[in-house]
Amino acid sequence: MLDEFDKKILKIIQKNCRVPTELIAEKVGLSASAIQRRIKKLKADNIIKSEVAILSNSTLPQLITFIAGIEIDRDNYVALRQLNQWAEERIEVQQSFYVTGDNDLVMIINATSTKHYDQLIELMMSNHPNIKRVNTQVVLDAPKQSLELPL
Repeated sequence: MLDEFDKKILKIIQKNCRVPTELIAEKVGLSASAIQRRIKKLKADNIIKSEVAILSNSTLPQLITFIAGIEIDRDNYVALRQLNQWAEERIEVQQSFYVTGDNDLVMIINATSTKHYDQLIELMMSNHPNIKRVNTQVVLDAPKQSLELPL
């Protein structure tokens, strides 16, 4: 269970995981060594999954973001699990969500071109014949992107 100190630490390091523990300690009201212990425990408990550099999609050449709504034929949980495993192995698939409504899965996919995206979807559908339909939206602009969670 997260206490208020853990939440304060997580709020800070979600924005910048390279903030020195001394600075976090000042803001949170604990010693630097206590902050280090808490961060180590948050990692061990898999609350902090990884520390990564988030790249600016708009500054990278030729990346287009697609939102793919995937409908699976009937309630096929085996196919759903296999498709999630396939998505986990593809760097182009940035996020995957199991959802309610017309789609079973929604994937956020980055590709270098519409042709690249089409090839990826064709590969996905040929490997997973239980996919009934893929509804695609092309992202024109992303005024807000964040992985920060509210605490």
